[in-house]
Amino acid sequence: MLVLASQSPRRSEILRQAGIPFIVRPVDVDETPLAGEGARAYVERLARAKALAALAGPRETVLAADTTVTIDGTLLGKPADAANARRMIALLSGRRHEVLTGICLRRGDSTITDCATTAVWFRAMSAEEIDEYVASGEPEGKAGAYAIQGLASKFVERIEGCYFNVMGLPVSLVYRQLARLG
Repeated sequence: MLVLASQSPRRSEILRQAGIPFIVRPVDVDETPLAGEGARAYVERLARAKALAALAGPRETVLAADTTVTIDGTLLGKPADAANARRMIALLSGRRHEVLTGICLRRGDSTITDCATTAVWFRAMSAEEIDEYVASGEPEGKAGAYAIQGLASKFVERIEGCYFNVMGLPVSLVYRQLARLG
């Protein structure tokens, strides 16, 4: 049985839609980036920490993931408040950024850690559009302060890479690594 070490409704939804059976056992780890830590190292470290923190029986495989957004070398995690969300969305407006999701699968003593990267282009947004989007509440709890599958979809001009990665779980990568794990 697959154990999802996350309380993210989006990750659960993605696994359900892909027909991958799982149970949820969320864990809590410190998500503070380390000094000088790059985006890939950050999401892979957190995914691994979450996978190692999750309780699992001998026949269970743990799946943990962490997603961040990066632009100009700056990590954009979950916004602390509306002002922080507004700053993040304004930074993304009219520009290309990357969404990275680190995954870690653990079964017994075996672990596989990997990362997916998707490039996303936002169209230029007016101050009013940014304010309206932030006021919707959707940015809360979302890396980079947006949900591609929600209201922010109207600002996305194109993506290069896995759409589900931007939602928070690169399901094809997970499936491929599950097969590799056995």
